[in-house]
Amino acid sequence: MKILHTSDWHIGRTFHTHSTLGHLRVVFEALVEVVRERQVQVVVVAGDVFDSAMPSADSYTLLAWVLRELRGAGAAVVMTSGNHDSATRLGFQSEWAGLAGIHIITRPDQFLEPVTIADANGPVHFYGIPYLEPAMIRHLFPEETLRNHEQVLTFAMRRIRAEIAARGGRSVVLAHCFAAGVAPAAEATEVERDITAGGLYLVPIAVFGPSDGPLGPDYVALGHIHGRATLTERVRYSGAPLHYSFSEAGKPRGAWLVDLQAGRRAEVEWVGLPVPRRLSVLTGEIEELLTADDYERFEADWVSAVLTDQVRPLDGMRRLQKRFPHCVTVEHRPLVVVDTDAASYGARLHQQNDHQIVAGFLEFVRNGVGQTDFERELVAELLAANDLREITA
Repeated sequence: MKILHTSDWHIGRTFHTHSTLGHLRVVFEALVEVVRERQVQVVVVAGDVFDSAMPSADSYTLLAWVLRELRGAGAAVVMTSGNHDSATRLGFQSEWAGLAGIHIITRPDQFLEPVTIADANGPVHFYGIPYLEPAMIRHLFPEETLRNHEQVLTFAMRRIRAEIAARGGRSVVLAHCFAAGVAPAAEATEVERDITAGGLYLVPIAVFGPSDGPLGPDYVALGHIHGRATLTERVRYSGAPLHYSFSEAGKPRGAWLVDLQAGRRAEVEWVGLPVPRRLSVLTGEIEELLTADDYERFEADWVSAVLTDQVRPLDGMRRLQKRFPHCVTVEHRPLVVVDTDAASYGARLHQQNDHQIVAGFLEFVRNGVGQTDFERELVAELLAANDLREITA
């Protein structure tokens, strides 16, 4: 059986206030073509289908479209809810969707009910574990100690392994979590809401069974991390289909194609997906970014500009957007930063006249760049006018 592992669609996510629905549709079109050309039989989506617990009507429309296209291309779909999703909204009418080959697993006890899909080599059991807050599930199993995510997933996988042993056949598990082996501080982005405070929700890989042998599922499809990762040969993250923050720039986008054959280890292949608009971080002085030919190739990208000018350029965003229409962030990070002692600067104010105070302040806030002749004349004129008003008052 050929299975396509994807996750973290985040339908409805905006990118610096810009809608991503159009770009996501381009990626979904490519995903459907992979299903059709590679004769994929099941697409699994490991959580975070939507970006919000209250998706927009347009987000629902896009989800309905891609599910219809995937079914039309010949694949069943198995998906679970993630920490961004509303399990109730995503799972609405899931019973009827299941009759059409769209299996949506959202109830906290639903991991005990595998979705079984058969091919020529027999059944494959799909165990979907929706994102489970301990408080959501512990009342269902009062005899268990379920205080954190590790304990919840350990319990769920213990029950699933018992199910696998009793049923036989091949098996796949879907889960949405931070698994040990992926450092949260290094891999998580602002899109991946922090579910690891104090390590509370970090889950050891061992929870999903040994890397070899018959004690675990044949494949574990993980979601939550937005970059692809291979924790063991059969425990993997697919990552998100789009780049949702500049911290994800450069990470490949795609899905894992899993060939689950009877009596053999799963064969896994990476399938790349298109990036509708690249993310680029450009660093340099503003005039260089605006005029140098080297930057021409970035003009159609999402751009985050880091300006190294000694003095913050005026109206930097507007000027940059003339060349880079999709520039969405600007940061001023001068190459030379003057190391000033704030306490000594404050002490010096008592020994300076007004002209010296203004000149020192401008030099302080502009990293060592002092007044221009025009500024010096303007300040002198304003201070003289102020002195005159005080005399005549």
